[in-house]
Amino acid sequence: MDIAQASAFFLFSLVAAVTPGPSNVLLAATGAQAGFWRGLPCLFGVSAGMGSMMFLGAYGFGAVVTDHPQALQAVRWAGAAFLLWLAWKIASAPVGGGDARPDARPAGFLGAAALQWVNPKAWLVSAGAVATYLPGGAEAALLGAIVFALVFVSAALPSGLVWLAFGAAAQRFLRDPRRQRGFNIAMGLALAASVAMILR
Repeated sequence: MDIAQASAFFLFSLVAAVTPGPSNVLLAATGAQAGFWRGLPCLFGVSAGMGSMMFLGAYGFGAVVTDHPQALQAVRWAGAAFLLWLAWKIASAPVGGGDARPDARPAGFLGAAALQWVNPKAWLVSAGAVATYLPGGAEAALLGAIVFALVFVSAALPSGLVWLAFGAAAQRFLRDPRRQRGFNIAMGLALAASVAMILR
């Protein structure tokens, strides 16, 4: 991947990572529930999960799922179930004051990283990136796959940071428990709505 290709892929990654989707809903909800600093493991998990998908996709392993309809369908149904469970957890999260709750259990690194593997947007972005930005959609060598993943992560971190900071900044608005409950429900519904994309 030369500089021009890397620049084009970085811009693609920035747009793909900042647009709404399950990961960004999770980051906003985490920021609102636990605050900015305690939400950072979630941000790093989202970025690392997507980076690992990009690496494996570029290295050729993504085709194992995308080229087999049964495997892809299994991922879709598993993703739907997981996202609905996560939507329920977000919508029914306990409410309190608007400040970060010390007893809140935000999504951690491993949970956020694992989400990417059942996240339909992540699969679409990964498959689209490999097909578009690797020469001829060919498999990359190990070093090329690493560079591919690192370019994506360098775009995903600041993009996810925006959503985490948005959630944390919303805490002032969410001091009223009724508003906080409404925010949690809205985030849960937004996440549940993404299930329609999986099952189409």
